[in-house]
Amino acid sequence: VNLIMDTFASLALATEPPSESLLLRKPYGRNKPLISRTMMKNILGHAVYQLTIIFTLLFAAIQRDQRPQDPRGEERF
Repeated sequence: VNLIMDTFASLALATEPPSESLLLRKPYGRNKPLISRTMMKNILGHAVYQLTIIFTLLFAAIQRDQRPQDPRGEERF
């Protein structure tokens, strides 16, 4: 699994050519956060979106299982 993840990361870095401004900028300081505000907003936004979809599907499945049974005892699909 680690080999696959490293391959994807190296492909992401290798496919974009370095720009001159990127190569000339100074490194970030030690006290700077690794995750910026924009990144945190994106992470939380995607988490809320995925949880909404998962819980919607879960509760729809629960409601479907709680419907009244056929009086003849046959299950319908």
